Amino acid sequence: MVVKVMAQTLEKTREPTSTVAPLNPDNVALLEQEGLTLKPLDPIGVEIYGSDVRIQLPEPAIKALEEEMANRGFIVFKHQAGLSPDELIEACKWWGGREIHSTHGVHPATPGRNRHIFRCSNDGRQGILGVGPQWHNDGSFEAATFSHSAYYMARAPENGGGTHFAHQGAAFDALPPEKQDFWERLVSVNSASSVTHPVVHTHPISGRKSVWLHLGMTGAVLERLPEEGLTLDQLKTLPAPADSFYLLDEAAMKELFNDYNDLLNDSFEGGYGIRYEYETGDLLFIDNWAVAHRAAPEAHLPAEQQGLRIMDRVTIKAPRNLSPHFGLPQYINMAGPHPFNKDGVWQAGGVGFRWKDDIRMQN
Repeated sequence: MVVKVMAQTLEKTREPTSTVAPLNPDNVALLEQEGLTLKPLDPIGVEIYGSDVRIQLPEPAIKALEEEMANRGFIVFKHQAGLSPDELIEACKWWGGREIHSTHGVHPATPGRNRHIFRCSNDGRQGILGVGPQWHNDGSFEAATFSHSAYYMARAPENGGGTHFAHQGAAFDALPPEKQDFWERLVSVNSASSVTHPVVHTHPISGRKSVWLHLGMTGAVLERLPEEGLTLDQLKTLPAPADSFYLLDEAAMKELFNDYNDLLNDSFEGGYGIRYEYETGDLLFIDNWAVAHRAAPEAHLPAEQQGLRIMDRVTIKAPRNLSPHFGLPQYINMAGPHPFNKDGVWQAGGVGFRWKDDIRMQN
């Protein structure tokens, strides 16, 4: 059988400022043996036809698809309607640490009350309301933040309600050099769990430097101050005393968060973001270390207006921690005192720093 790679041509309003890798021909050659048809979306993501996820793919094919997720952000297995909870969960175990990592409550309408499924909806009788309105990555409150997430559209709304995705490696490339240097010296602290993550990390599969910041659950950001005679790579590996760090103040935090939000908003015009609309039966997997996402505004409109939307999310454990640089610990207690400058922001709680007053911060 032959894998058909179908180009999707969309008119662009301007030249892209950053690039996302095309499909790897070696992966295409491998996947043709499984009878898969691949449709690269423009500019990120891949739709996959001809597969039934109830039947596990061979390990080389799984590895090839995991590489495509890392490079292009997400893949979508089309026409997977009617999956049982167990079938959905088994397909999720193909990726990352091969283990489900559940950290949420269970809505009464969840199929089988399965604890691994987080059911979202625009009808409170059918699922959790209002999930993910701002740019984020799933599980940012964990040290080993989820490597992959699954979004299974059990019922797509008739009038739209998709998800926005932005490639974080391409987003880093779109930054001017001075901001790249500054952001690479930043570490965020989660407001709810006190876990620390680099604002820029190197993706373990693609090797791309990628931005990373949760706009709804960050309570502090530390800057590693430059030192004369030391390169950034040297700074990353050396332990440093507290006075080598600057805790960003309110003005600097607002600037950073707005810049990050603008950077990901610009992805649609810049060639590294997409507004994806689902069909019922779509099973979409993201590389959660490669793409940020948010629910489209229409996803939260009432079912009476948009049509009923039911999405089941499953999250997959990462095989490693997303660890901070500069000798910082994986956790810094947000509930206690800190040794940094006293004019910096140190905001504990489920929401964290409110960088903008007129938007909802729930994630």
